[in-house]
Amino acid sequence: MLKKIGIALVVIVVAILGFAATRPDTFRVQRSATVKAPPEKIFPLIDDFRRWTAWSPWEKVDPAMKRSYDGAPSGKGAAYAWDGNGDVGAGRMEIVESTPSSRIAIKLDFVRPLEGHNVAEFTLQPVADGTTVTWAMYGPAPFLSKLMQVFFSMDAMIGGAFETGLADLKTIAEK
Repeated sequence: MLKKIGIALVVIVVAILGFAATRPDTFRVQRSATVKAPPEKIFPLIDDFRRWTAWSPWEKVDPAMKRSYDGAPSGKGAAYAWDGNGDVGAGRMEIVESTPSSRIAIKLDFVRPLEGHNVAEFTLQPVADGTTVTWAMYGPAPFLSKLMQVFFSMDAMIGGAFETGLADLKTIAEK
């Protein structure tokens, strides 16, 4: 009986690992919101990490989080590092591209709870009644990440936080 249970467990583990190996090698999570404000009003809220405390969903998760800023005050070269509880982890962001009122690309390095190296991107597109702001994160999906995707979707894990952040950014920009 124990032998049959052991064989069944091995088959299950091999099946999970095999399925994880078939997952994509990259991931992308993206959300958009229309803000009734011009891109010129929204852009500085994203391009300056010091202003993220007002709208970033992760800032509220751990108010005691340690933050540090270096490099340029905003735009290309601006950097932000955080070290927080298990829910926010630790890492560093640096703006690597800043095209006024249209696009910001951020190199995003997570240290814990899992190491990861991704890109966060914000695009601002003028529309008739304001600006469509799109927040995306993408990057490689290392095997551990692919294994996690067997049980959890990256979109489900962070998509809701993007929606919350965009809603808070909208509220601030529309004031």
